[in-house]
Amino acid sequence: MNRVPLEGKVLNENARVAAELRERFREHHVLVVNLISSPGSGKTTLLEKTLGSYSPTEKVAVLTGDLQTENDANRLKRYGFPVKQITTGGTCHLDARMIEKHIADWDLENLDLLIVENVGNLVCPSSYDLGEAAKIVLLSVTEGEDKPLKYPSIFFKSELMVLTKTDLLPYVPFDLAAAIENARRVHAEMEVVQVSCLTGDGMQDWLQWLARRRQAFLAGLPQTVA
Repeated sequence: MNRVPLEGKVLNENARVAAELRERFREHHVLVVNLISSPGSGKTTLLEKTLGSYSPTEKVAVLTGDLQTENDANRLKRYGFPVKQITTGGTCHLDARMIEKHIADWDLENLDLLIVENVGNLVCPSSYDLGEAAKIVLLSVTEGEDKPLKYPSIFFKSELMVLTKTDLLPYVPFDLAAAIENARRVHAEMEVVQVSCLTGDGMQDWLQWLARRRQAFLAGLPQTVA
């Protein structure tokens, strides 16, 4: 009987903390993006290729979420950027408090881009604002092209869909055009990039999207008067 009021209270508290985080990120000019997908769609591999493409002077950091283990953080730390693992211990999503806790000792003045890799799940993460500027949903070609219709909330809330593992298209029964059409039935203005981390195809499109999104983020900030 108390489930709905309790859920509402939790989400309201999360929204409050997320709003505070968003303001902090804006004050320090940090673009935050939240990567969401089913397990195994290639979030960590995409992050490996992304970090590997950046100069060591880039001000980039990653928070990566999983129920257990620090495996993903260990994979990403070798690129030399700040990385922290958020181990939820069973919770199927990250929330704003977790983000707040794990960035507490980071100097946001030394960051331009923070990438959050959410727990592998297309349902729960869509309900939790992390203070990010944009949600990004990944869909691999080893999944069904009807995923946007089955899980519309996260596709509706995401600015970008990254179609991953495109090198497998000749070998799997995945209708690329239908996947894009289904995503845009849910979110008409959805942007789409197609990426193969194995061959590198599409990686420049992904990196350029991040660069454009940061430019748009900075352009939307209040201008300081010299």
